[in-house]
Amino acid sequence: MGAIQLEQVLKTFDATTVIQGVDLEIEDGAFVVFVGPSGCGKSTLLRLIAGLEDVSGGRIVIDGQDATNVPPAKRELAMVFQSYALYPHMSVYRNIAFPLKMGGVDQETQRQKVEAAAKTLNLTDYLDRRPGQLSGGQRQRVAIGRAIVREPKAFLFDEPLSNLDAALRSAMRLELSELHQKLETTMIYVTHDQVEAMTMADKIVVLNGGRIEQVGSPLDLYRRPDNLFVAGFIGSPKMNIVDGAHAEKLGAPTIGVRPEHIALSTEAGDWSGVVGVAEHLGSDTFLHIETDGIGKLTVRAPGDVLVSHGDRVWLTPMADHIHRFDAGGRAVR
Repeated sequence: MGAIQLEQVLKTFDATTVIQGVDLEIEDGAFVVFVGPSGCGKSTLLRLIAGLEDVSGGRIVIDGQDATNVPPAKRELAMVFQSYALYPHMSVYRNIAFPLKMGGVDQETQRQKVEAAAKTLNLTDYLDRRPGQLSGGQRQRVAIGRAIVREPKAFLFDEPLSNLDAALRSAMRLELSELHQKLETTMIYVTHDQVEAMTMADKIVVLNGGRIEQVGSPLDLYRRPDNLFVAGFIGSPKMNIVDGAHAEKLGAPTIGVRPEHIALSTEAGDWSGVVGVAEHLGSDTFLHIETDGIGKLTVRAPGDVLVSHGDRVWLTPMADHIHRFDAGGRAVR
């Protein structure tokens, strides 16, 4: 079982408070992603759960037991870091088996667990190789295998894909999601990349300045952001934010419209502007348009859209997809 509750968890370093009274419930078997900008406290919160940092206040409960002051080794959690931290002189087999060997597990049980983990991670053919003979993605899978053999209550991932190139990151996102479905074990994953959060999570926790801004499924956060911070952070490209007179005409001090929710015309519309950069991505084209009286807006159009740099176009926000925010930046429902 891997249910985890945070109750008013607080962390201070000297006079600086970096985690500000966080309450959070993580269900057994969930894939939860902590996401937010650099310095928001997401890695610190993960380290508090792991026991690598001491809490300054509040409680951490694992499977109904208060683990606030329990040493990391006894929390039955496995952490995978951005750095693979593999032993270069050891084979893949010995790297994966290392925590079992240190725990005094007999060699036959070690073999069974290592072979099972290798099969799950498609590493069976690489068990005799050393880390230097592997790709970055394979090395990260070895690090994950070392965690799997411990059969933890939960896996904690601290930006594990940051060292990989774009293609490998995409492939590993898929592999981790499939691994979660196979193992059915709680996973907590830290990233600054909202695309990783949107594509992998059952539940996303958006952090900002040591506070939780919103918790929900990827589509909940995309469709119903609670405030301007979440609205601007979740979604790629970012939501367009409009304020002033143009927003007030649509019923709020500030409105947000996602690029895919703006209708494009070469003839007429609510707003007029001139196309600047056009990013052609094949199936889609993202147009960056300098709009009269509003500023730059991003519009998602079909890949074969027949407009280009310097063309005048008209834009109309789709009425059912306008997000309204009050003067304090909170969503108006």
